[in-house]
Amino acid sequence: MSDIIALSAAELRAATGEGRLSSLEVAEAFLARIAAEEPKLKAWAFHDPDGVREEARKLDDYRGSGQPLAPLHGVPVGLKDIIDTERMPTENGTVIDKGRQPKDEATVVRRLKEAGALIMGKTVTTELAFYHPGGTRNPHDPTRTPGGSSSGSAAAVAARMVPVAVGTQTNGSVIRPASFCGVVGFKPTFGTIPRTGILTQSPPLDQVGVFANKIADAALLTEVLAGHDPDDPGSRLGPRGGMVEAATSPAPVKPHFAFVKTPVWDKAEGETQEAFGELTAMLEGACEEVPLSKHFAEGWPALRKLMAAGFAHNLKRYYHQAAEALSPIMRETIEEGGRVTAVEWQESLMWQNALKGGLNEVFEHFDAIITPAAPGEAPQGLDSTGDPSFCTLWTFCGMPAVSLPLAAGGNGLPVGVQLVGPTGDDARLLRTAQWLTGFVNEDAAG
Repeated sequence: MSDIIALSAAELRAATGEGRLSSLEVAEAFLARIAAEEPKLKAWAFHDPDGVREEARKLDDYRGSGQPLAPLHGVPVGLKDIIDTERMPTENGTVIDKGRQPKDEATVVRRLKEAGALIMGKTVTTELAFYHPGGTRNPHDPTRTPGGSSSGSAAAVAARMVPVAVGTQTNGSVIRPASFCGVVGFKPTFGTIPRTGILTQSPPLDQVGVFANKIADAALLTEVLAGHDPDDPGSRLGPRGGMVEAATSPAPVKPHFAFVKTPVWDKAEGETQEAFGELTAMLEGACEEVPLSKHFAEGWPALRKLMAAGFAHNLKRYYHQAAEALSPIMRETIEEGGRVTAVEWQESLMWQNALKGGLNEVFEHFDAIITPAAPGEAPQGLDSTGDPSFCTLWTFCGMPAVSLPLAAGGNGLPVGVQLVGPTGDDARLLRTAQWLTGFVNEDAAG
């Protein structure tokens, strides 16, 4: 069993495709892992072992028919519990939606099923995918937060309960928990993965991302999920594919990195600042510190206005239905959003476009921006999910970003190195991430 759960998604797909493992054997290995770890970590909002076994048998029957196998055949996947599923409840991290059973399923769920994925269940999210924690614990230290709001997805991958999982990000909800849990978190360019059938918070900001233990697995899952969806107005047009090939290809030249501290650098813990100083020194002539103009500080309040106003519009039904069942921070944010004026909304969108343009100028000279994924290690306690500040600017601008488990804090716990790429250049960003991972690991081994 331990050998099976150590395999990557790509390795599992190869093993089931070649008949070295059945989908049921894979399912049983991961079910055993969940049974062992779930009482301690509480990563799952819904998990039905018998249902998983039934689906695994169907996948084995399909393989036995001799038909071509899809790219995720037999690969276990976790789904954040704001993603609608027909045969599983979707409760959005709130008691108000307890027992909610959607009639339709999200586009990403349909694509996973078409790809042959074995959906293991729904992972815990914070309340309505915001700040109020959902009870999941960090696999590296159960006294600490796993981050949020995709807390269960990150923890499940880190604990090897699934090889890959799906999350979402409206501020820092993929990159931050990936950093805290020591896994790869990838948030593609805004609109790459459709949001149809996923809880709406703020359409100019809502994005779908993935978790994995390897960059190639993040690429594989993204490639399956990506592609235009006419039901999502923010969905990007463009061809699907190419992610895996790019992520696993050698970089033709040594990448050139821009080290960007951002206006929130003072929030980085001392160990984080030291780690990035060492990392940039290791990169020598391949990395330059690039200061951002004072105008970039506008990104944080502008995102806050778009997010709060989005909450006021899209989550008001919860407020009117059962405000007393919401956490104080959720009620306050919905009320705050109700006070955002139309002028402030438009100004925030203006800043979004202006800052995107400013970052595009940086990418004329550099392959990727390098910056922390979080201020430091996962904070102690379970009453918060940590600070998303180091994710805010890139989410606001819709840039692709990936967190790599390449650094550690003072207690030896993970700290993610975040790489950010230009809009639409996701595949090259993953290739650059693969290069950096190899470079750091080779240096550590030496």
